[in-house]
Amino acid sequence: MPQELSISREAEILEECQETIGYRFRQPDLLRAALTHTSGADTRLASNERLEFLGDAVLGLVVCEQLFQRFPEYQEGDLTKVKSAVVSRRTCARISKLLNLGDFLFMGKGMHLHATMPPNLLADVFESLVAAIYLDGGLEPARHFIIKYMGPEIEEVAEGAHAGNFKSHLQQVAQREFNQTPLYQLLDEKGPDHSKCFKVAAVLGRHFYAAAWGRNKKEAEQKAAMNALAQIAGEDIPFKAD
Repeated sequence: MPQELSISREAEILEECQETIGYRFRQPDLLRAALTHTSGADTRLASNERLEFLGDAVLGLVVCEQLFQRFPEYQEGDLTKVKSAVVSRRTCARISKLLNLGDFLFMGKGMHLHATMPPNLLADVFESLVAAIYLDGGLEPARHFIIKYMGPEIEEVAEGAHAGNFKSHLQQVAQREFNQTPLYQLLDEKGPDHSKCFKVAAVLGRHFYAAAWGRNKKEAEQKAAMNALAQIAGEDIPFKAD
């Protein structure tokens, strides 16, 4: 059953949330819906699930637009690879945690008793909030909100991509998200001495990410790093080894 709150307490939560995110809603009901978990809704249609669906699309549009403008020389496939390094559920959850959005969620009894809020739930509310802002004020405020909080991620991957150094970007992500430094393991090599190919995998702790082939070890490591970034982001890997 949904957790009952007084009208005044509900208004306080909505006010605190708006102050935190730096956006004032003309239609507070949209914010209320974005913050409503299924456990705190009378029906699933009254929860933030539909907004999450729309928010994912708006988020993707804004990030793709940013990358399209920043990388005029990139083909479609290259842009897709860079996007996978920028947008992920993990990133959405991290920003949501940074904003303490979990504190504003309307949930069922007992749900707030968990020691830590599940990352997937935090990612959901960030995407729902993006959709609510889009529906309330249009694309421009939604774009501003996304770039404000996802801008550093875009800047980081843009710098790494322009330098062609996905190894550097993976190291930043690995240290920030997992507090580990990636290693690269040579798994195989083939071909004559003057024209060898190398198969390399990025390794974080005990976890091996998808390996990639390269015409030299440096290229293989860069491709392995891109595979790892894609897997961390929950995307398809760009380079298949076999």
